[in-house]
Amino acid sequence: MTKTLQPLKDKIALVVGGSRGIGAGIVRRLAEDGAGIALTYAAAADKANELVQQIAAGGVRAIAIKADSGNEAELRDAVAKTMQQFGRLDILVVNAGVLIHGGILDYSMEDLDRMLAVNVRGVVVAIQAAAAHMGQGGRVITIGSNTAVRTGFPGASIYSMTKGAIASLVRGVAIDLAPRGITVNNVQPGPTVTDMTSGLAERVTPLIPLGRMGSTAEIAAMVAYLVGPESGFVTGASMTIDGGYVA
Repeated sequence: MTKTLQPLKDKIALVVGGSRGIGAGIVRRLAEDGAGIALTYAAAADKANELVQQIAAGGVRAIAIKADSGNEAELRDAVAKTMQQFGRLDILVVNAGVLIHGGILDYSMEDLDRMLAVNVRGVVVAIQAAAAHMGQGGRVITIGSNTAVRTGFPGASIYSMTKGAIASLVRGVAIDLAPRGITVNNVQPGPTVTDMTSGLAERVTPLIPLGRMGSTAEIAAMVAYLVGPESGFVTGASMTIDGGYVA
């Protein structure tokens, strides 16, 4: 069977938290595969606009939308703006997340509320808003973490809890949306090389059986498969991609 070089041609993707790191890697890959792109950013306007310009230079339409994933109104507005600009929405990737370290005995309720607002409530809002516009064959992807399986380090209990919640959420949402032919899956990266993890390699690499951290391109490749035409029978799954860290 001949495979198209652009399996997502004529599809529209919204990547929540797509201006840098893993999110930017996902944006680049989906654009390479032919999808029109809307991406949200919370603060890095320069990075978001630069990425949009790079994608546009490759002949793919893209827009950047400012939206704090902890703000329901801004998330819903991002979905509305995507529909206004493109007229359809086929793919949602919810990548935005925050990590606030702290031991359980002195973890502040303010930090807890922020983590829940972005990492859990924001995911629910984004899925609810986006799925309302999706038709048969729609794709929803959440970006969780392998800490849902293994926390590994002190001070990460709350973060791990939020990512465990997402893995559980995806299983239920997959059932809710299955009658409409929409698949819902969760990608759980392990330690990944980004500008935010530059000081992490020395600490975690010895714990990874493959002996290295992952790349954003590798995480994006998993996402590309799950939103592509060959993954139509995959739903409710959490795919861990971490070099064997939790094996």
